[in-house]
Formats: sequence, structure tokens, C-alpha cells
Amino acid sequence: MKIYTKTGDTGKTGLIGGRAAKDDIRVEVYGTVDELNSFVGKAMTELDEETYADILNDLHAIQHELFDCGGDLANVMKEPQFKLTEEPITVLENRIDALVDEAPPLEKFVLPGGTPAAATLHIARTVTRRAERQMVTLTTEVEGVNVVVQKYLNRLSDYFFAAARVVNFRAGVQDVEYARGGKVFHTKKNEK
Repeated sequence: MKIYTKTGDTGKTGLIGGRAAKDDIRVEVYGTVDELNSFVGKAMTELDEETYADILNDLHAIQHELFDCGGDLANVMKEPQFKLTEEPITVLENRIDALVDEAPPLEKFVLPGGTPAAATLHIARTVTRRAERQMVTLTTEVEGVNVVVQKYLNRLSDYFFAAARVVNFRAGVQDVEYARGGKVFHTKKNEK
């Protein structure tokens, strides 16, 4: 089996139910989601099973959900059957809450860094934010898009932030705080 088809040589790509220019906003978004999935895979290679089993399980599920997002975004059929539902969003919210409870209180802005895995999760967070911005453009310009993807991406970036902090915490590495900023987060946990 050959992996090249030559059908994209003229700048068009195949979608589910049609074709589009490779620089179409829809292709941009699912391309960014694919890039994000690669960073999730990289983060997984930087985490050991013993210390980070729960986060590895999360990331494994997220990789499949990102594939669902890509498929949904590539679907231009008149009556598409979307794969991504609200359920993974609820799961992410529960995991974010658990991770935030585990991490030290957050008082200042955090710079990407710490352990290699935490840094990779911060890259995943920023790529997720880019995909989310692209989704806003897509849903403004095109009808028939699974809007659950936008909501999922919004929650996913929060998950990556919380996970990066816990990865550093479990490794005994302090988050890198933004030095020029004062205390900006005031939560009940901080007041204890």
C-alpha cells in the first residue's frame, strides 16, 4: 500500500463528503488539532507510568478525542454524524478539579517550564488555544460544524495547565512563576 495519493498536489485535500483547499480554515483547524495530538504523544513519552498513571490515562483518552475532533471538523456531509459529545467535557472538568486540588495554591502567573513533560503540556496548552481561536473563525464563517469541539478545546487547555502543574509538583519541581507580577489569583485555597 502506498501512503501517497498525489491527489493533494494541486493544493486540495479530501474531506468527509468533499474536498477543500489545503489553506481552508476548516483544514487549518483540524491540522492544528493533529499538531496538538502529536504534542500530547510527546508528553506521554516524558511521563513514567508509576508516578503519572492517571495523567497518562487522561492523555490516552484525549488522543482519541482529538481524533474524533479532527474527524468531526473534516466532515462536510449535509447531515453529518459527529463523534465528539459533551461527555468528555464533563470528564475533563472533573479531572481539572482533582488536579487543581492536588497542586499547590496558585498565586501568580506561571511560565511554561519545570520538567520536560510539564513544558510539553504547556506547549499542548498553547496549541490548544490556537485551535480554539481558529474554531471561532470556522464557526463564524461556516454552518454545520460540531460546536462541541470548541467547548472541548476550551476545557482541554485548562486541563493541560492543571496537569502541567501537577506533573511539576509530583516531580518535586516548583512552577516557574512570572517574576514581574504580583499576586493575581485569590482563591479560598490560597486563603487557608
